[in-house]
Amino acid sequence: MTARAAATTAAEPLLADSVTHLDQGAAGRTVVCASHAGSYVAVYAAGLRVAAIVLNDAGVGREEAGIAGLPMLDEAGIAAVAVSHDSARIGDAADTLARGRLSYLNDLALRLGCRQGMTVTDAVPFLADARPGAPLPPAAEAVYELAPSPARVIALDSIALVAPEHADAVVMSGSHGGLLGGRPEAALKHDVRGAVYNDAGRGIEDAGYGRLAALDPRGVPAAVVDAFSARIGDARSTYEDGVVSAVNQTARDLGAAPGIGAREFAALVHEAGGISGSDD
Repeated sequence: MTARAAATTAAEPLLADSVTHLDQGAAGRTVVCASHAGSYVAVYAAGLRVAAIVLNDAGVGREEAGIAGLPMLDEAGIAAVAVSHDSARIGDAADTLARGRLSYLNDLALRLGCRQGMTVTDAVPFLADARPGAPLPPAAEAVYELAPSPARVIALDSIALVAPEHADAVVMSGSHGGLLGGRPEAALKHDVRGAVYNDAGRGIEDAGYGRLAALDPRGVPAAVVDAFSARIGDARSTYEDGVVSAVNQTARDLGAAPGIGAREFAALVHEAGGISGSDD
């Protein structure tokens, strides 16, 4: 288990800033997770056979992608709720536990006694009665190339999948733009030519923009697309549908600005040369 996914006893909720920080130790546990509640996250969590999970509604967004995983988790036998993106910082499990208020719930969570507007602290005892769920069918391929070299664009449904071999690419991510646990070093595991995220409805304290400024010192041009323009968790939608809602200073210096499309952002970064990229 990573440092960001820890709890003291099995009776307490397991905290995880990202669902990708969880491992098999999450089986049978109630997890307070600060990831969005989309389909990618649902498949990942179900694969670990968690009993119950708290997520973030990510502003709900286009085609309700931010909460699309809740009914999927019902099918897997997993109680699931999402907190309002305006109540707690996406990407921050401790804040989710401390301040989160439930905005969306699946049927299993309702049957256990959880209700809309309830605090996470009050909901956790109800979720503790949940039983382990079952895996969902595997998700479609989550890493693929959208445009060839030299204008290389790589789609990653989760930014956790970024790798050293993506250094020369603009990465289109399905992930939210929030900092994991508020830690700047968690903005991106490996430097790339440019990066695009989903703003998850912007959220409380502009949490959905958190990764942008953190990537300026690393020279990575970065942007977030509006959650209602592209489906969170779907990198192809980020690229094909996304409309930029905010950029960092590095991207601004290249001429990027809110209102351009994600495709245009990628082209602009490549034309400007971006950075060479390196493993951080």
